[in-house]
Amino acid sequence: MTALITVENLCMDFGEKRALNNINFEVEEGEIVGIIGRSGSGKTVLLHLIRGVDQPPTEGKVIYHVAACEGCGWVDVPSRAGEKCPKCGQMMAPVDVDLWNPENEQMKRRVMARTAIMFQRTFALYGNDRVIENVLHALEDIRYPPSKAVNRAADLLDEVRLSHRMMHIARDLSGGEKQRVVLARQLAKEPFTLFADEPTGTLDPGTATLVHRMLKEAAEKNDMGMMVTSHFSQVIQDVADRAIMLKDGEIEILGKPDEVIARFMAGYSDTETYEEAELGENVLVARDVIKRYLSVDRGMVKAVDGVTFEVKEKEVFGIIGKSGAGKTTLSRMISGIIEPTGGEMNVRIGEGWVDMTKPGIEFRGRAKGYIGLLHQEYDLYPHRTVLDNLTDAIGLEFPKELAVRKAIITLKMAGFPEEKSREILDRRPSELSEGERHRVALAQVLIREPRIVILDEPTGTMDPITKVDVKHSIMHAREEMDETFIVVSHDMDFVHDICDRIALMRGGKIIALGDPEEVLARLTDEEREIMGKPTA
Repeated sequence: MTALITVENLCMDFGEKRALNNINFEVEEGEIVGIIGRSGSGKTVLLHLIRGVDQPPTEGKVIYHVAACEGCGWVDVPSRAGEKCPKCGQMMAPVDVDLWNPENEQMKRRVMARTAIMFQRTFALYGNDRVIENVLHALEDIRYPPSKAVNRAADLLDEVRLSHRMMHIARDLSGGEKQRVVLARQLAKEPFTLFADEPTGTLDPGTATLVHRMLKEAAEKNDMGMMVTSHFSQVIQDVADRAIMLKDGEIEILGKPDEVIARFMAGYSDTETYEEAELGENVLVARDVIKRYLSVDRGMVKAVDGVTFEVKEKEVFGIIGKSGAGKTTLSRMISGIIEPTGGEMNVRIGEGWVDMTKPGIEFRGRAKGYIGLLHQEYDLYPHRTVLDNLTDAIGLEFPKELAVRKAIITLKMAGFPEEKSREILDRRPSELSEGERHRVALAQVLIREPRIVILDEPTGTMDPITKVDVKHSIMHAREEMDETFIVVSHDMDFVHDICDRIALMRGGKIIALGDPEEVLARLTDEEREIMGKPTA
């Protein structure tokens, strides 16, 4: 095969912290390379440097070996050198492009125009437009002939198996469907390489497997190479031809996916145990809660249809179900973001009860201050430090000394060791890994000292070892802060290990509620395939 990308002695520093150290490897034309590693290992930093985004490396080079047409500016894979340009017919010549050399800025733009990227957690869609309109916008961006654009957009939606959703409004799609629209938009650019940064981190296992298949099929059909980062071994197994494991910013091993995954999982264990919690009185009581809304495409939708349950103080209560079951809508009603259409939703604050179905500062407004929500689409303030994000950015005005102390205590609750907690206080979110940002967002919720914490897909972007850290942080927070957690998740292993009780939702209803073992035994074959099956 022919080398497309050469990475030479690549290093990246953020202040005194070295994120990447002496990275060397090649990517072949048409090859799919997986990059695996724990949160903070440098995966995203490496991918962005190779693609040419963000700031330049501290040292080293990223060299693209391409065939370039000087007539129209088209750039293609190196094996096309000596052939006629598919756009204008002139002969294409081999060119090596040092991507981060300031003198090559024009060639860098040409190369980047022929690559595409899917960012983690960011769907980057026009939410109020239809699916086919989102793809048409991507074709407009590359000046695709308008007379042919509709047919091309339809072909791309066929390719990602979304023809049955082309007239849906983008915001109404599931996470997996949105990610496939993103893929269609990126394929519209006709890239010779696609960069996918944790493309399925927040999706349930069944949907993730489908997206992995779409990615691999797209690479094969379009003769396209790919670089995929993940901390999930399944992504690398499903997609990659070759894999790299990063550890503390260095290449630990490069080779066959099975060999790399075996090294990544070596020594992985969870041996910490906890005493069974003594649960308190009810802190949340829901009776016949209903939420209906009007959809342009589907008419009147019963998102939540008469659910009844209670949550006790210090309980870890799980809500599970496949996409569309109503679990996210229910969690948003518990948090006070949306108002129930009917029923009762009462939260205990101190010695009294607050009716969440009633608006106003004495009712839902009062209770919301004691309910923390960490949504899977969380945001941090990008230009503020971690310390600022935890204190004054959310209106907590502490003296500096107390702010630092409180921040460190809370970061430890969210799974950071104390030394690491002190280390990251002055960093900005862009200098953290995705898993680290997620834990900072959890700390941002915990620092408000809520009575109830709602975690929406809390492990979606975390490697297996970090998941254990988060599990421990939740259990410590329960023991030390008398915290109550409501966990909305498709991660069956996590739910099995951490929850005292689980509610299984189907079609807006709770159809099973109780011990995790008993409820998980009620999953249908389809639900097991989509949501995964606990290994314990």
